[in-house]
Amino acid sequence: MEYKLELEPKTRHTDLFGPADKHLKTICFELDVSISARDGYIVIEGRSEGTKNAAAIIEEMQARLATKGTIDEKDVTAIITQTQKHLKPKNTRGLKVYSNKACIEPFTEGQAKYIKKMLACDLTFCTGPAGTGKTYLAVAVAVSMLKKRQIRKIVLARPAVEAGERLGFLPGDIQAKVNPYLRPLFDSLEDMMDFDQMRKFIEMDIIEVSPLAFMRGRTLNEAVVICDEAQNTSISQMLMFLTRLGRGSKMIITGDVTQIDLEKGQKSGMIDACSTLQGIDGIGIIKLKESDIVRHDLVQNIVQAYDKKNKKAT
Repeated sequence: MEYKLELEPKTRHTDLFGPADKHLKTICFELDVSISARDGYIVIEGRSEGTKNAAAIIEEMQARLATKGTIDEKDVTAIITQTQKHLKPKNTRGLKVYSNKACIEPFTEGQAKYIKKMLACDLTFCTGPAGTGKTYLAVAVAVSMLKKRQIRKIVLARPAVEAGERLGFLPGDIQAKVNPYLRPLFDSLEDMMDFDQMRKFIEMDIIEVSPLAFMRGRTLNEAVVICDEAQNTSISQMLMFLTRLGRGSKMIITGDVTQIDLEKGQKSGMIDACSTLQGIDGIGIIKLKESDIVRHDLVQNIVQAYDKKNKKAT
């Protein structure tokens, strides 16, 4: 079957096709089709389903390029994965951040619902397996609101709980000691603004990255407050954190309840809070699934394998 797709007039073909047509070659390899460009058209040849999917992928690539101004290999791979799973969200708006990506968009329907929930609710709980974008999208919402001047401050907190290891004494000042625990939050921030801008915001206390224990006694107004890895909070820590919410603020709490590193017998504050607060107006609770994983394809396979193993054990 042959499928002919007209390219948008403003599309920069070199950016769309990739260096040495790398993006097109990736599509050809993954979908077993052949692609050629002729006079403002792309001609796709192959089996019916493959050609239709390839056309849908190229159309999404054009839309992403028009919105973000750039598209890389990681974007192409993610678009291919989600198109093949028929998970492309409809009528979703991107989150404008400070980076040259222009905006950050959800890849799945679950992620689109998560963003909608965060924007609609003052308190949002999000659980889900690794790789579903729980933390990344929460930080994106916070940065987007900061850019629009809807808030004055971003506070990123995380419990300092070791993942099954005993790291012992760590040298340096308090910042050096807690930095390993907070590194994932810095990684998300670095993807949404350049390093100098991030450092400037941190120095001006517009962005604060802190261990959860440092939240006690504070009231946080006109801020987006994010608690990452919240499955590792105790019930008392979670209550302490929730009561920090001030006027004009949003609070987003993320975690993977299958990866709890608390002492044996200690109940997760996140699980307890989701159960206790369910049904209260203004509080959103969303659960992302394995189908929302947007990291390497193997991550989804790994999560499924462990779930299967755990179900057999029970």
